[in-house]
Amino acid sequence: MGDGNQMTEEAVEKTIGNAKSMTIIATKGTLDWAYPPFILATTAAAMDIDVTMFFTFYGLPLLNKKLDLQLGTLGNPAMKMPMMGMHMGMPSIVGVIPGVTSGATAMMKNMMKKKGVASIEELREAAVLSDVRIIACQMTLDLFEMDPDDMIEGIELGGAATYIESAVKSDINLYI
Repeated sequence: MGDGNQMTEEAVEKTIGNAKSMTIIATKGTLDWAYPPFILATTAAAMDIDVTMFFTFYGLPLLNKKLDLQLGTLGNPAMKMPMMGMHMGMPSIVGVIPGVTSGATAMMKNMMKKKGVASIEELREAAVLSDVRIIACQMTLDLFEMDPDDMIEGIELGGAATYIESAVKSDINLYI
């Protein structure tokens, strides 16, 4: 029996059965912001939902073959890390101190590895293998003078209209 807050398997199946497609706009390229779009996309794809991801502005570098993602420490007062038996918050101002971002990033990556969390590279590969449609924003490529050859295989180039063609037909649209 559920606790009233959990949906029964039948209710979940009925809800999922109504959702056939999903789009996600990814606009941020830090380590902490890279996880939600890829986790949601790969989970939805595993549930037989057609997924389209659109990477634009600062989210576009998530498609680079080589990643060097950093944790977004500045302006993130909700960031609390388990340390010394408790959850310690980091004041936003600490993010401007040289080396703090690198240190926090290393700590987060280490914690994720210990907990068995898939890397962004692994999640990207899973998305491609799951036939998630991945669109790199052509305007952003041009604006930031990025080279599509530096990006992973299995993506397509397109603009806002390409994304909107999928979004208007989609049951779920997410902006991350």
